[in-house]
Amino acid sequence: MSEAGPLQLSWRPYRFELPRRLITSRGALVERSGWLLRLTAADGACGWGEAAAPLLMPASQELASAVEALPPALEREELERQMGQLPAALACAVGMALAELDGAGGSWQLSPLSAWLLPAGEAALTELERVLASAAGSAGSSITVKWKVAALPDAEERAVLEALLQRLPASARLRLDANGGWDVATAHRWADRLVDEPRLQWLEQPLAPLELAELERLGARLPVALDESLPHLQPQQRDAWPGWLVRRPLQEGDPRPLLQQLQAGLPRQMISTAFETGIGQRFVEHLAALQAQGPTPAAPGLAPGWQPEGPLFALDPARVWEAAA
Repeated sequence: MSEAGPLQLSWRPYRFELPRRLITSRGALVERSGWLLRLTAADGACGWGEAAAPLLMPASQELASAVEALPPALEREELERQMGQLPAALACAVGMALAELDGAGGSWQLSPLSAWLLPAGEAALTELERVLASAAGSAGSSITVKWKVAALPDAEERAVLEALLQRLPASARLRLDANGGWDVATAHRWADRLVDEPRLQWLEQPLAPLELAELERLGARLPVALDESLPHLQPQQRDAWPGWLVRRPLQEGDPRPLLQQLQAGLPRQMISTAFETGIGQRFVEHLAALQAQGPTPAAPGLAPGWQPEGPLFALDPARVWEAAA
């Protein structure tokens, strides 16, 4: 932990476009924006953080105003006191930076092999062939793929599902992500087809976030992972969920509780990207590495091939900071 004294807060905005449009049931993800944080201690040590806009939304004026309202220097105690009143994105950035000042970055760990993200519709088949070709000779038969569904007419997607299952290796794992886009009848029709499919790892957020009772009923038939439901759950509801939870650290607020829980071996948490810069990615990869060392390791969801390249996505935070200038 750095020596006592006021902490200096510096912010820089960023914006970038994804190299490919990611089509989901909630819309197309095209660009990301937010703010980078450099938190400097009295001894010169730096902690770095990132405040990313919510997915499918640009950085709002509310977020910009909250950044501008923070003074450029604060005592640690006062900054901690204000955390509960900050927007989730800023609380994430501050918590990330404080964790680094407290030593979390003493041995940054890289993520294990990520799941591969397949686009919506028939493009999933072409992408799957590319993934299988690139993985040949290494971990080709043990890949995990995640396919975006509920984005196109259901009959089209059901046909693509059959073609995808024919091409998928026997030991591969499949995640289907509906982003809350199915109704109950549609979700159960898919469950009818997949209930005995050994390669299915889970259905990710098959129903709307608040349909918890129906999600539980579906989860009694086959594995269901919650994603968009998480902000609507009380802590005891989240802890009681018997399936997997998709954790997007940059969308949840202060990430230090999750960091501590993963260090203690919290099970059934899958770490996922919110399409962040290199500063956020470094922290997300560290959490994914901790998850992989826990009792229920799973491939994280870091969307390889969907992130841009360049200094804004370097794992050296100083390079990211300069790239955002």
